[in-house]
Amino acid sequence: MHGVMMIRPDRKGIQDQVYVWDAFVRSFHWTLVLSVTVAFLSDKWTLLHAGAGYAAGALIVTRFIWGFIGSRYARFSEFLYAPATTLRYVCDLLILRAGERRLGHSPGGVYVIMLLLVFLAGTVATGVLVYDEEKWAEDWHRVFADIALALVCVHVVGVSLRSFVYRENLVRAMITGYKRK
Repeated sequence: MHGVMMIRPDRKGIQDQVYVWDAFVRSFHWTLVLSVTVAFLSDKWTLLHAGAGYAAGALIVTRFIWGFIGSRYARFSEFLYAPATTLRYVCDLLILRAGERRLGHSPGGVYVIMLLLVFLAGTVATGVLVYDEEKWAEDWHRVFADIALALVCVHVVGVSLRSFVYRENLVRAMITGYKRK
């Protein structure tokens, strides 16, 4: 084929990748991002806000179940790291030094993710109580939501640092499911 450029997939690139994030984990992640964003940006007294909160709650429940029955890297049993391992990982990351690389959740990421799910669940639960006109729940709803938002920021910074230090695009991995070996 004279004059026609043939584009071939990079076979080496495909062979050097491993499937880490299953379709459920990826769908959960991006749908939770969407529902939390909608809830945060919408007026707290709208049906949109409530719907986004209920969606987040349903997602958290299904992720909890998937943590026991899902694929290898989705299982909570893969999340077990000793505190010393986590501290060493976080310290290395903060000084931009690549320590031991892991395919699944990082030792620091595990704690942030678990705390984020707990505080999002607390936000949803207190939000339901606020809609049931339990006045005492309003302050708690704000506290849970503020802590969850702070944890989202920590998560984004951690993903950015890890992507930079380990030279891998973690956002792309959460879209495609694949990471380099």
